[in-house]
Amino acid sequence: MNTSTIIQKLWNYCNVLHDDGMSYGDYVEQFTYLLFLKMADERTKAPYNQKSPVPEKYSWPTLIKKDGDDKNELCQQDW
Repeated sequence: MNTSTIIQKLWNYCNVLHDDGMSYGDYVEQFTYLLFLKMADERTKAPYNQKSPVPEKYSWPTLIKKDGDDKNELCQQDW
């Protein structure tokens, strides 16, 4: 996957969120948070092997295992 494809996918997601009534600031916040979770997870793997600063119940692996209402419920919790 090249950079152009990734950017296009991101904008497609942004358009969906915007069409659902989410403001630009809101979806930038959401994508930034998801990017932070993903990067924190990547840093736990080789060659970094660092401890994640994110509690396990909010981690990227936990998030991607959930689906639908379970994922929404996790995201609605007080962080």
